[in-house]
Amino acid sequence: MGLGVVVEAVGMFAVTNVDDLLVLALFYGQVTGPGGALRIAVGQYLGFGAILAVAVVGALGAELLPAAFIPYLGLLPVALGIRAGWSAWRDRDDEGEVPASGGGPSASAVAAVTFAGGGDNIGVYVPVFATAGTGGMAVFTSVFLSLVAVWCATGRYLATRPMIARTLSRWGHFALPAVLIVIGLTILVRGGAFGL
Repeated sequence: MGLGVVVEAVGMFAVTNVDDLLVLALFYGQVTGPGGALRIAVGQYLGFGAILAVAVVGALGAELLPAAFIPYLGLLPVALGIRAGWSAWRDRDDEGEVPASGGGPSASAVAAVTFAGGGDNIGVYVPVFATAGTGGMAVFTSVFLSLVAVWCATGRYLATRPMIARTLSRWGHFALPAVLIVIGLTILVRGGAFGL
């Protein structure tokens, strides 16, 4: 249980969380005041920590979330996307521009989106954790939690590149709701929620 497990953990994290980079960049693109970037990082850690907790409990044999419930987690990003879209539409000024508001998303909103988008992750992590044993599970979770910081830094970096920042500033208030709704619908459809 050495370097091979670490490499496997890095690869698994990257593959199961690549979609989070876009969402994080969109969240960071909405930050306008002090503390906004910290709220996003805290929310990402809270949401991902909840994913890991469910996966660990699942791997240890307890069924915290029934498999049939996981697809319905897609309702969270759909609801948050609708709310964000409504706010963007409501807060636009006379020229159709959306002013910066509130310093960015709350930690709880980021955590909810992260957790809701992690249904697939849980499905991947549980069997891997179950076969890795306690020591392997500790390595996986340590690597994953370290990589959350890398993901947050990368998302913030992307949001602060001049061209990307201009695009996010102009369109991010509209792109974020659309991305959240698409993520939620994808979770619902892939999981077979409502017979989809």
